[in-house]
Amino acid sequence: MGEPRQGDGGWTVTEVRLISEIEVELVRAMASDEAVAEAARVSTAKDRAATGRPVQGLIGALMRERHGSPFEHGMFTFRVHAPIFVFREWMRHRAGWSYNEQSGRYTEFEPVFYVPAPGRPLVQQGKAMDYDLRPGSDGQYVTAQMDLEDGCREAYERYRRMLGEGIAREVARMVLPVSTYSTMYATCNPRSLMHFLSLRTREDDAAYPSKPQVEIEWAARQCEKVLEDSMPVTYAAWHANGRVAP
Repeated sequence: MGEPRQGDGGWTVTEVRLISEIEVELVRAMASDEAVAEAARVSTAKDRAATGRPVQGLIGALMRERHGSPFEHGMFTFRVHAPIFVFREWMRHRAGWSYNEQSGRYTEFEPVFYVPAPGRPLVQQGKAMDYDLRPGSDGQYVTAQMDLEDGCREAYERYRRMLGEGIAREVARMVLPVSTYSTMYATCNPRSLMHFLSLRTREDDAAYPSKPQVEIEWAARQCEKVLEDSMPVTYAAWHANGRVAP
């Protein structure tokens, strides 16, 4: 972070970082196709006896018939670095999820803010809950970049000024925009992850096509790769059944 310096007109100008990345890191995973099958087979007291048997048919039937509880016996923990507006969408997912986010009461936020990268769809067409986005013009991208940078810099300077006058962090943070980057740990079971992915990714051939915001879809796609790598049979069955969580 750059040191504040005196600018024209009396404003203190601070270096701000404007970035366009969403980072999702797998911290730990305790989930497998075999664990799903074992949890399902205990219903018929065959969980131990069936160890080593193929799981494709069983998992396919569980997914097809919407028998979901066997998919809750696992866990993924992600470390996510993203702007606050992404977290506010993500945390709408409550069933089967646990969150711990960086506290603005206990820490000082760094001057790191999100801006749309060139090529990110910028112009809305349609009505609320049923719209599409298209690319903006060069001028619209310039306007978005300049206005976001100016707004973030001014907001951060006001934030630092309040802190410098001894105002509590929990009050000073109120001036920061939702484009401010924060960090959270997010933990879920595989069933909840599939539900999250079904709503936060766009696939036209899904049983229930969704239209998520661009940035949370970037995050969701990183989570989807983890599910595919960790539980390939479950992932294939979920995708084959219209990307509907069981």
